Amino acid sequence: MRARASSVLAASLVLALSAGPLAVPTSAAPSSGTASASASAPTGHRTDGPGRTDGPDEKALRDALSVVPGRHATAALVRVGDPDGDWHGSAGVRDLAGDRPAHPDARFRAGSVTKVVTAATVLRLAAQDEIDLDAPVQGYLPDLFTPEFEQPISVRHLLNHTSGIKPGDGLGDDFAEVYAHRFETLTPRQVAASAIAKGPEDFTPGRRQQYRNINYTILGLLIERVTGHSYASVATRLVLRPAGMHHTYFPGTDPRIRGPHNRGYQAVKQPDGTTKLLDVTEWNQADRWAAGDMISTTADLEKLLTKLFRGRIVPRPELEEMFTTPPGVPGAQRSAGLEYTEVDGEIFWGKSGSRYGYSALIGGTRDLSRTLVYSVNATDAKSAERNPVLDRITAAALK
Repeated sequence: MRARASSVLAASLVLALSAGPLAVPTSAAPSSGTASASASAPTGHRTDGPGRTDGPDEKALRDALSVVPGRHATAALVRVGDPDGDWHGSAGVRDLAGDRPAHPDARFRAGSVTKVVTAATVLRLAAQDEIDLDAPVQGYLPDLFTPEFEQPISVRHLLNHTSGIKPGDGLGDDFAEVYAHRFETLTPRQVAASAIAKGPEDFTPGRRQQYRNINYTILGLLIERVTGHSYASVATRLVLRPAGMHHTYFPGTDPRIRGPHNRGYQAVKQPDGTTKLLDVTEWNQADRWAAGDMISTTADLEKLLTKLFRGRIVPRPELEEMFTTPPGVPGAQRSAGLEYTEVDGEIFWGKSGSRYGYSALIGGTRDLSRTLVYSVNATDAKSAERNPVLDRITAAALK
């Protein structure tokens, strides 16, 4: 791939962040941190393939990271690959209390990238004849659904977000509320039950695509029902271990990020109009579960991307589900765990994710001619506004 207009790349390839925006109030008590912490220049190294001198544009990538730390991000980790070689880089600080450079192998909250693992787990179970993708999920989880759900919702409908199940409840409607309850536990079963209690949407399952976490929360419950084991243990056995993701785990109700990590911050406006950064690193994400609770590293996510696309995790017949959008659904761009976008005639598949303080993405062409994995400690990770750091990284990655 050669250079293209960065505005087109950024607008087209940065996949839409999973959760909708939450309002940032002025009443939340901020930390004293600001985005003015200093660190050394971005670091990175390039590894070319045998006899190759082409590959990711190192200068463009370093330039993209030169604005970190800044008001839009406090740290960034990037991995770009193609057949000619790869480039790994980092920039920013570990925390705003000092000037230690960002840990290049840091763990972080991967958000909705978790859905890739959940989808792969379901497809592995389908390959083993433990799950029928065409069977109604009501048959697998009869104790969850009410009589209002008369129309069958297949497992495939959950995978590709065409189920018509309404969103489940959370621990608040804006940042102030969810932050105040960040150490409380809302179980996946409670989330699912609250969604089912609202009744179905007014369309036939399979006819409309609505991206919602609840689909993957219910898939997590399905995995546990058919296997008799916890979602975390099954996903680890069927996906994380085959992918070689040795630094990835599911924290459950533990609010901490275990192991080396760069702290996450949320920008919060103050009554006087200034903005302070609130430390949001510790957070009980149990309600996100199979939809967005995974903690990982860029190296592990790169392994997931490459081994998944090469058919080494999900058998190829079932793998096609991850590259197939629902037929007859206008505007559908999401498949089982992935989504696609087209840039200059080239199709890119991937998944983004965000939790407060952390934005992540994995993506690439199906033949792996170009791949991109990043974790950015964005200060507006749940905002509907575009983050210029993510756009710069994406544009540089595809030069």
